[in-house]
Amino acid sequence: MKTYQKPATSKLVARFDKELMNILMNDLKTIKALKNTGRLTAA
Repeated sequence: MKTYQKPATSKLVARFDKELMNILMNDLKTIKALKNTGRLTAA
């Protein structure tokens, strides 16, 4: 039985999505932390 391998583009898109999600989550955590300490000002 042959195993199905994802094309390189699918792997690239999946990695991009994962990295983007990590960046966004880190930014969100930073914003929440700043908001809780009162250091965040409206832009």
